[in-house]
Amino acid sequence: MTYCLGIVTRDGLVVAADSRTNAGVDYISTYQKLFDFSLPGQRMLLLCTSGNLSITQSVLNALHRDLKLDECENLHTLPTLYEVACYVGQTIRQIQERDRPWLERDKIDCSSNCLLAGQIEGESPELYLIYRQGNCIQATPETPFLQIGETKYGKPILDRILSYETAVEDAAKCALLSIDSTMKSNISVGPPIDLVMYKANSLQIDYRLRLELGDPYLTKIRKQWEISLKSAFDQMPSVDWEAHTRESPA
Repeated sequence: MTYCLGIVTRDGLVVAADSRTNAGVDYISTYQKLFDFSLPGQRMLLLCTSGNLSITQSVLNALHRDLKLDECENLHTLPTLYEVACYVGQTIRQIQERDRPWLERDKIDCSSNCLLAGQIEGESPELYLIYRQGNCIQATPETPFLQIGETKYGKPILDRILSYETAVEDAAKCALLSIDSTMKSNISVGPPIDLVMYKANSLQIDYRLRLELGDPYLTKIRKQWEISLKSAFDQMPSVDWEAHTRESPA
């Protein structure tokens, strides 16, 4: 499975992804899911992928091919991030249409979703979720994060903590806790964890890290988060059984 997360704030962008593609009883494999297509000084572009691995690899190869051949329409020539998102969606559709009949014949899911985060010179930072059908939606100040893959376990902390006004440094910390919460509940999501923090208008990536299994910082925040949650739980008032019993209708 996969868990990838993008956050947009007034200060910039945060993108995080795990690297696990398979988690069986006796076989665990990893594959990078966060890819940098930036052109420093002109545009910052990050792409996260989830879904069928052969489809996502083919999509990435096609994007790299168009850049190498200097096609008139590629990641570095399109003038807006929305147009870049549409171009990536079109590429997903083309690859799926080519491979779908053969995959579906053996009942293999051919779906692939992407997160596109970036900023093009003269525009604001933006974040898009590109669906397997090729269409996309954009994160907004009202909904400043988007997820793909195994989303449910890491969503509660995002709902409670994040806003468009959150400092980008705090958004990065929140992203790691969201991924750690997912890893705690689902074995199909796991390290290494790739994390990028981008400050608006810099047009280059200055903050990037990879957290391997057993990384001291990852261990520290997991332990501290569990202690904090336990402390908060202990401070919650107990259920007032008698009061609610009296209020219940006969």
